[in-house]
Amino acid sequence: MNQAHIHLIVNHVPIIGSLFAAVLLGVGLLRQNSSLTKAGHVAVLAAGLLCLPAQLTGAGAAAIVQNLPRVSRALIHNHAEAAELGFWVLEGAASLALLSLLMLKNNSPKARLLSLLTLVAATISFSLLARAGNLGGQIRHTEIREGFGTADEL
Repeated sequence: MNQAHIHLIVNHVPIIGSLFAAVLLGVGLLRQNSSLTKAGHVAVLAAGLLCLPAQLTGAGAAAIVQNLPRVSRALIHNHAEAAELGFWVLEGAASLALLSLLMLKNNSPKARLLSLLTLVAATISFSLLARAGNLGGQIRHTEIREGFGTADEL
C-alpha cells in the first residue's frame, strides 16, 4: 500500500465529516439543544483531526501519479491548492469548536456567537473540500473533466 492508495482511502472523510459536523451543529443550534450543539462541536473537532491523513498523504500521492498517462500536473496543482485552503479552513473551524466547547462549559454569554461562527467555518470548509475533491477526481477520472472525449482532451 502506497501513499496514493492511502490518500484515496482517506480523502473523502474530511468532506463527509465536515458536512456531518455542520449539519449536526446547525440542528443543535436551531433547536437550542445543548447536547446536539456539543456533539456538533466534537464532530467538527473530529473532522479537523481526520483531515490530517488526507493532507499528509497528498504530496506522496501526487509524486506517484504525476507521470502517469493523461495526468495533468496543472490538475494536481489546482487540487493541491484547493485542498490546502479547505484544510486550513477546517482546522480553523476545529479551533473555533474547541473554544466554543470551553465557552459552553463556562456558560459564557458569547458561546452561542462563537458556535455560530464555528458553524459558518465548518460549512465553508465543506464547500472548499468538496471542490477540492472534485478537482482531485479529475486527475484520474477523465470522464468528469470538461471536454472529455473531444479532440481537445485527447
